[in-house]
Amino acid sequence: MRYRASVSEEFCLMTPLSLHKTSTSLDSVALLPCPALGSDGVRVTMESALTARDRVGVQDFVLLENFTSEAAFIENLRRRFRENLIYTYIGPVLVSVNPYRDLQIYSRQHMERYRGVSFYEVPPHLFAVADTVYRALRTERRDQAVMISGESGAGKTEATKRLLQFYAETCPAPERGGAVRDRLLQSNPVLEAFGNAKTLRNDNSSRFGKYMDVQFDFKGAPVGGHILSYLLEKSRVVHQNHGERNFHIFYQLLEGGEEETLRRLGLERNPQSYLYLVKGQCAKVSSINDKSDWKVVRKALMVINFTEDEVEDLLSIVASVLHLGNIHFAANEESNAQVTTENQLKYLTRLLGVDGSTLREALTHRKIIAKGEELLSPLNLEQAAYARDALAKAVYSRTFTWLVGKINRSLASKDTDSPSWRSTTVLGLLDIYGFEVFQHNSFEQFCINYCNEKLQQLFIELTLKSEQEEYEAEGIAWEPVQYFNNKIICDLVEEKFKGIISILDEECLRPGEATDLTFLEKLEDTVKHHPHFLTHKLADQRTRKSLGRGEFRLLHYAGEVTYSVTGFLDKNNDLLFRNLKETMCSSDNPIMSQCFDRSELSDKKRPETVATQFKMSLLQLVEILQSKEPAYIRCIKPNDAKQPGRFDEVLIRHQVKYLGLMENLRVRRAGFAYRRKYEAFLQRYKSLCPETWPTWAGRPQDGVAVLVRHLGYKPEEYKMGRTKIFIRFPKTLFATEDALEVRRQSLATKIQASWRGFHWRQKFLRVKRSAICIQSWWRGTLGRRKAAKRKWAAQTIRRLIRGFILRHAPRCPENAFFLDHVRTSFLLNLRRQLPRNVLDTSWPMPPPALREASELLRELCMKNMVWKYCRSISPEWKQQLHQKAVASEIFKGKKDNYPQSVPRLFISTRLGADEISPKVLQALGTEPIQYAVPVVKYDRKGYKPRSRQLLLTPSAVVIVEDAKVKQRIDYANLTGISVSSLSDSLFVLHVQREDNKQKGDVVLQSDHVIETLTKTALSADCANNININQGSITYAGGPGRDGIIDFTPGSELLITKAKNGHLAVVAPRLNSR
Repeated sequence: MRYRASVSEEFCLMTPLSLHKTSTSLDSVALLPCPALGSDGVRVTMESALTARDRVGVQDFVLLENFTSEAAFIENLRRRFRENLIYTYIGPVLVSVNPYRDLQIYSRQHMERYRGVSFYEVPPHLFAVADTVYRALRTERRDQAVMISGESGAGKTEATKRLLQFYAETCPAPERGGAVRDRLLQSNPVLEAFGNAKTLRNDNSSRFGKYMDVQFDFKGAPVGGHILSYLLEKSRVVHQNHGERNFHIFYQLLEGGEEETLRRLGLERNPQSYLYLVKGQCAKVSSINDKSDWKVVRKALMVINFTEDEVEDLLSIVASVLHLGNIHFAANEESNAQVTTENQLKYLTRLLGVDGSTLREALTHRKIIAKGEELLSPLNLEQAAYARDALAKAVYSRTFTWLVGKINRSLASKDTDSPSWRSTTVLGLLDIYGFEVFQHNSFEQFCINYCNEKLQQLFIELTLKSEQEEYEAEGIAWEPVQYFNNKIICDLVEEKFKGIISILDEECLRPGEATDLTFLEKLEDTVKHHPHFLTHKLADQRTRKSLGRGEFRLLHYAGEVTYSVTGFLDKNNDLLFRNLKETMCSSDNPIMSQCFDRSELSDKKRPETVATQFKMSLLQLVEILQSKEPAYIRCIKPNDAKQPGRFDEVLIRHQVKYLGLMENLRVRRAGFAYRRKYEAFLQRYKSLCPETWPTWAGRPQDGVAVLVRHLGYKPEEYKMGRTKIFIRFPKTLFATEDALEVRRQSLATKIQASWRGFHWRQKFLRVKRSAICIQSWWRGTLGRRKAAKRKWAAQTIRRLIRGFILRHAPRCPENAFFLDHVRTSFLLNLRRQLPRNVLDTSWPMPPPALREASELLRELCMKNMVWKYCRSISPEWKQQLHQKAVASEIFKGKKDNYPQSVPRLFISTRLGADEISPKVLQALGTEPIQYAVPVVKYDRKGYKPRSRQLLLTPSAVVIVEDAKVKQRIDYANLTGISVSSLSDSLFVLHVQREDNKQKGDVVLQSDHVIETLTKTALSADCANNININQGSITYAGGPGRDGIIDFTPGSELLITKAKNGHLAVVAPRLNSR
């Protein structure tokens, strides 16, 4: 058998560098991406499985110290499940706990990690089993089989898909492409659609058993396949328990089918419209996307070589089952059944390709052949409903059988005549239902549990056989193992004439009125003394309370199961009335004509019962499995709620029991718990003995003998085989591992010290060699650079001297370099010494050859600075400068107090809006006030000073007294303005008079005389009419009368009326003009 190594071989060689314990389960690390196969990293992962056993348990149950304790077994499962370690071994058997979530441990990287690696060299995984089976198939050239079992929802179907995925991804491609590989993968969604359904325990429960053979050529490439199906639960077609659904294909067709397809089939999208889909009251399931699944199924059908016509015929049959469920009957006057749903009948006749009247008659009558004569017996309502449901079940189950056959024809190897075909090997995958114990157990559970009894019997026999073969191969005495042989239960079920199946068949075939209760009575008479059989009649007073009168109890290997005999005979007979068969044999639907063969009508032999058919197929399956090398995967469901992270101990204990895991563990531990090849054992533990460390020169067997003597193994703790050492107790292994863990710490220190010294020494030598090399190269580079620089400097100096000598000569090759240097030096110097602003007049002295260019550059620079300055000033500042420029033009050098006004900014107005009377503003109307300033007006006669306001508008000068406009002087009538050259602030506005009624000139005084006159000149556009007088100013005082203002310099400002009647103004002299 391929599992020659025991559980110990999960621990492989480890280098002394991997010596530190880790707080993380390295089992779990193994489920994470890992860069290399068989690398030290993987081996470190495996080794820490023992040192971390207190937290994550052991990864092989054979290493449990208390292996007989079911509590210890479940606790080990719990620890691993808590760490997301869903796989554990029992020797070569893989135990898998459904995590109900994606753990990201099935990627291509994980496949490569487990590919080509020894079974126990990496952590437990489905891929480890898959790879070991595949390598055994190729190297030993023997057929293999993987048996997957467990209850519904434990993950059997998912495990099968992962195995197929592994082989599809890792096996070499066949010479003729990957069509077979694709069909193998795509057969799963098709079989799931037609054979899986939502149950209370599982949303994708397989309602049939499946055995798939995958055929490999001599190169290891998949070249063909074949599928066997067992016991399809066809009763689900017509009835589902509350919370369950019919087969997936019905819902997928209604949800995902195209509108045209549904119209042709006479279907509507609402599942509630069909009697066969509403009994479970669970048409929608959150975890199932029927629409997307439909697309997957349609694509898969194309891959499996279905033609469009075959797909249409298949869908017609699926639709016909739904229509058949909607056939209703009513009783006539004679209480005979009549079809009342004509529309459904029309769809059925078209979809099944049968005659409508013939089908109607077959559904309401039964054909009986008596003494060679055919008689039609009308059916009552109950019988008609039974006939309808029997037809629906027969149509669906036979279509499923045809579908499996179609897939097999697609998977069949096409090169059976080639020589290489004779060297092919087969790998079988058995996805079979697990032991079932429900509150109500019927005929289906009886068949399923019988199947599990047979497989358990085979499992124990093959396990013992493999153990015995290994012991004999190693020359170790085989000690017979005491175990429960369930052959007595298998005989109870299948024995000829005395078995339950034989009695059931006899009761179904005997003449007279046979019922389920007569069958139970016959059982009580025939097998009443069997220790594993019990009924209400045979039980004692205490046990009768738990047994109904229509029930019997079998004591299976996994425990007691009580079966209700109700429906046993009907389900075993599975009768389909003759006229219904005749109707279906006449079908024009190609698939139906293949499913219902006309030879059935001429065959007088009564067909075999369901139980007998199942028994024969099961015996055939056992023969197939016995001809192959088996591997086992036991799937466990952690809870009924399908919740991740929840561990239901009661449920798991129940599954551990009926999967026979404790029995299997006891058989594996009956001899030695640990075995390992001498080479691997010595390589791993040689550091614990001074004589074997660091190397052993002799035979590995001798080295192991020396090592175990040094370790103090007692004779009863181990045996020495031909190629392996066998250790009986796990505690012996654990003690050795703990000693190795301590030893590794000291070895690690020595190895690390040696390695660090060697490492840093090598690094120093490398750095030294590198430094010498770099220094040599750098010195050479510096020398070459220095020589090149000196050569360049000498040539440059020569060229400059030659150019300097010929600097006044016309440009020639001898002086071009010097002239260019001079020009370049000037331009670079000019760039550094450019003027900073328009007032900066500095400019470097240019060489003679660049004088003209220098002047042009100077002019451009000045223009550029002026342009930049103009661009930078604001409109307000521009206006200010304009006013200052006008003031300078008028008063510069002419009036003494002008220099004092230069640094002072002119403002837009000297009076606020609240200082000007609203009446004045009203009188001005829409004219805006451009400037306002307080002034003092001197009367024309007595020169008496009076406070006034001077306002400038766009058209006139306005003199205001409080809220009254005293005088308005239009700019057109303003003939001039006179002011003295002294520092006084008086000025005269000369007004043109057309008649004597008009007032004369106005004498005013303003503290801001330069600002006031500048703004007046700009507003009236009379800058050229401002007169700056020295000595006196004459003005028109009234009709025919002129006034004179005399200005004299003095120490302080004084304005008075002189004795001669003139206005005398004394003003201090601020500067000399």
